[in-house]
Amino acid sequence: MQMTALCSSKAFVFFTGRCFLFLSLCSPLIFARNHIGVYTEGTCSLCPTQTSPPLPSTAMARVSSDPLVVGMVIGEVIDSFSPSVKMTVTYNSNKLVCNGHEFFPSAVVSKPRVEVQGGDMRSFFTLVMTDPDVPGPSDPYLREHVHWIVSDIPGTTDASFGKEMVSYESPRPNIGIHRFVFVLFQQKRRQSVTLPASRDHFSTRRFAQENDLGLPVAAVYFNAQRETAARRR
Repeated sequence: MQMTALCSSKAFVFFTGRCFLFLSLCSPLIFARNHIGVYTEGTCSLCPTQTSPPLPSTAMARVSSDPLVVGMVIGEVIDSFSPSVKMTVTYNSNKLVCNGHEFFPSAVVSKPRVEVQGGDMRSFFTLVMTDPDVPGPSDPYLREHVHWIVSDIPGTTDASFGKEMVSYESPRPNIGIHRFVFVLFQQKRRQSVTLPASRDHFSTRRFAQENDLGLPVAAVYFNAQRETAARRR
């Protein structure tokens, strides 16, 4: 299951047959997509005449409000973690990356500014940008494709102060909606990170294990899909 995001102030979750609805009481509103189907105003796009019955309160209590869980970043890319450092990712000076928001590929051609707002100049961080949905979310047999790795980023600075180990590759999704995930790890020491073997078949978990990085300290992701002239209008 993959996710896309819209803005809303309220929502809920329900699963019946082949239909799934996720709505959160906080913004953004995140819908299931692809083979799962999408509910809008209580009606499923796969079952246009079917409306969703009331959601049991016990089911609501079990639903996580963490967008990284909802978007399956936690689970498919990284393990559950407790954020301990604030990271901001900004494209073109003013386009802040928020979980589940969609960007046109033309808006993410150049590398973003990634600020590490934690630690100090004596602590060092590694940034990974990866796509777990290659070549397409329904059959991601190349998972993951790594787009960018920067190591030795001093705390309280940004990625430009680190060592670029894998150069930035701009997203060019061709099939379906892809998630592009930024994951930040805190290094135990400087100059301790090694290059992955290739961009394809990358594993963020394996990379972290091989470089003794532990669990992430921050993560955020955006969605993107193939850009057409019609979508730009």
